[in-house]
Amino acid sequence: MAVENIFKELHIPYHDLQLGVVTLDHSLQPEQRKKVKENLHAIGFELIDDKNTRLIEKIKLLIIDYTRYPYNYLNKNLSDILSDHLHVEYSSLSALFSSVASISIEKYAIFQKIEYIKELLIYDELSLAEIAEKLNYSSTAYLSNQFKKNTGLTPTQFKNLNNPTALRQTLDQVH
Repeated sequence: MAVENIFKELHIPYHDLQLGVVTLDHSLQPEQRKKVKENLHAIGFELIDDKNTRLIEKIKLLIIDYTRYPYNYLNKNLSDILSDHLHVEYSSLSALFSSVASISIEKYAIFQKIEYIKELLIYDELSLAEIAEKLNYSSTAYLSNQFKKNTGLTPTQFKNLNNPTALRQTLDQVH
């Protein structure tokens, strides 16, 4: 709604506005671009208008969806999902992502999963076994090992911290 308000206030016509993406009727004029950029920055967003940056953002959104809803992608690995959805060879996506984000796609996906596990542990509604099943881990032990390897804590140690929320990152902070 905040992004929609910016475009309405600046009288910039668009024909589609979805999470993270605005499809404009016409290209922005330099002055419009400057105002949009300033207004987005004021509310904590940024204008992404180059092809590679847009592609990186699409990769990140797909990875977030893949890590949070793995059963939507059964029997497909991440590289195939990205290639199929973005119509680009995985090797090209991987090279671009690594060069821009300074991390591999696989490592980014693991970090996203770890953050989601932290969130589920904090909510304390699911057992560790249920979390492992929900995220399509082969076993609770594998989830625990990956969690400890990436956080230095077991899931139980994390859950028992006085303020585990302090160790969480927002989706856009994960890298």
